Amino acid sequence: MESALPLRHSFADSKIKEYRLTVEPTTVNLTGNGYPDTAVWSFARTVPGPELRMRQGDPVRVVVSNTLGEDTTVHWHGIRLPNAMDGVPGLTQPPIQPGESFTYDFRPPDAGTFWYHPHADTLQQLGRGLAGALIIEEREPVAVDRDILWFIEDWRLDDEGRIAPGFGNRMEAGMSGRIGNTVTINGRVPRTLAVKAGERVRLRLVNAALARIVGLRFEGHKPIVVAYDGQPCDPHPPESGRVVLGPAMRADLIIDMDGEPDQRCRVIDDFYQDLTYKLIDLVYDHGKPIRDHPPEPPTLPANPLPEPDLAAAERHEIALQGGMMGGMGMMGGMGMMGMGGATWAMNGTSMTGDGQPNMPPLVTLKRGQSCVLALRNETAWWHPMHLHGHSFRVISRNGKPNPLREWRDTLLVPPREAVEIAFVADNPGRLDVPLPCHRPPGGRDDERHPHRVRPIANTKP
Repeated sequence: MESALPLRHSFADSKIKEYRLTVEPTTVNLTGNGYPDTAVWSFARTVPGPELRMRQGDPVRVVVSNTLGEDTTVHWHGIRLPNAMDGVPGLTQPPIQPGESFTYDFRPPDAGTFWYHPHADTLQQLGRGLAGALIIEEREPVAVDRDILWFIEDWRLDDEGRIAPGFGNRMEAGMSGRIGNTVTINGRVPRTLAVKAGERVRLRLVNAALARIVGLRFEGHKPIVVAYDGQPCDPHPPESGRVVLGPAMRADLIIDMDGEPDQRCRVIDDFYQDLTYKLIDLVYDHGKPIRDHPPEPPTLPANPLPEPDLAAAERHEIALQGGMMGGMGMMGGMGMMGMGGATWAMNGTSMTGDGQPNMPPLVTLKRGQSCVLALRNETAWWHPMHLHGHSFRVISRNGKPNPLREWRDTLLVPPREAVEIAFVADNPGRLDVPLPCHRPPGGRDDERHPHRVRPIANTKP
C-alpha cells in the first residue's frame, strides 16, 4: 500500500516536506458495516485521499504517480501557487500519462482549508473518488480544543454499492448536474460525532461534491464563520443560520458545544426544497462541561493578500449562459458560438474537453493590475465560479455593497443574479494560451464544474 506519510527528506533544503501519492483503483466501504464495498479511484488507496498538512510558507513537494488507464493531473484548489504547478493539462503542464509521475513543488503563502483533485476527465475522476484535503496550518496555533475536518462527498450508488454510470448524461449537464444519493463525511456515511459540553471546535468544511450544494444547519448551536475558502473573515454567524457551500467551496467554523451532557443535536442539510435530510448527530458525552463560559471567537490572522485598488481597477463583465430552461433551449444560443457539443458559455464562447490552447483569452491583464469582474448569471441554475491562482474580494451582490470583508476563490452565483469581485492580477499565467475554461454544474464528461477563469497576467509591469 502506498503511504502518504512524509517521505524522508532527501533534498538539500531539509525544510522541504515531501509526500508521495499514487493514483490507483481500490475498494472501500462508504456506507458502513453490513453494506457492500465500492470500487473507487483513489489517492494512496484511501477515499478521500490522505489529509495533507503543512505549515504556511514552508516548501512542499508532492510526487504524483498515475496507475489509472487514462491521463490525470492534480489541481491544488485555492492555493496561490505558480502557474506551472496548477495542474491543468494543456495549459500549465502535460497530463500525467499512465505509468508516469509528476512532481509538484510549491510554497503555500496562505494558511487555511484547501483541497486537491484532478483536472483531467474531472467529472468522472472526481466522481469516482479522486479528492483530498490540503490543510495549511497557521504559523501560530489557533486557540481551540479540537480541529475537525468534514470532507463532504456526494456519490450515486446502485443497490450493489457500485458507482452508477452515466457521467456524460446530457440532460443533467444542462441542469443542476449529477446529484448523488449518498453523502459521506471523510469517506463514510456519517452517524454521530462525539462532543464534550463546553468545548470549542474548529470545524473545517469542504464541499468536494460534483454538483450538490449543501446548506447546513446546526440545531441547538450557533456556529461562527471565521474563514471562507481558506481566507479569514470577520467572525459572523451564517446568513439565516445556514452554511451554504457550492461544489469546491470551504468554510471554517468556530462552534462552542454549549449543549447538555447526553444531549443529541442534529446537523441537517436543507438546501434543496423537499429533500432535507440529517447529515449527522452531535452527541454529548456524560461528563460535566469543560468550561462555564466560552471565550470570545478568535480572529484568524490575515493572509498576505494584495488589496485591489477599486478606483484604478479595470472592469470586465462576464455573462454565464446556456443550460436548460435558459430561454434559448438546451444550447442557450450555442449555435452562434460555433462550438458544437457545448452546453454552457461565458460571453457567448464555450469549450469542451480539458482545455483548448488555441482559444482567444476571455480577459488579458497586466501583471499587478487591479480588476473588477462583474459576473452575471443569465441561466436558471446556480453556478460556482472559481478563479485559479488568485483569491478575490466579493464587492457586491445584485448592486448592493457586501457588508462583509469577504475573500474567496470560489463563489456561488444564484440564478438570474449578479455579483462583483475584485482582485490583483499578481500571479502570471502563460501568455501563449487562453484562460477561459467553462465548467458547468456537474456536466458531461468533457464539461466540468465549477467554472474556472485563470487571468493571463503579463510578466512586465
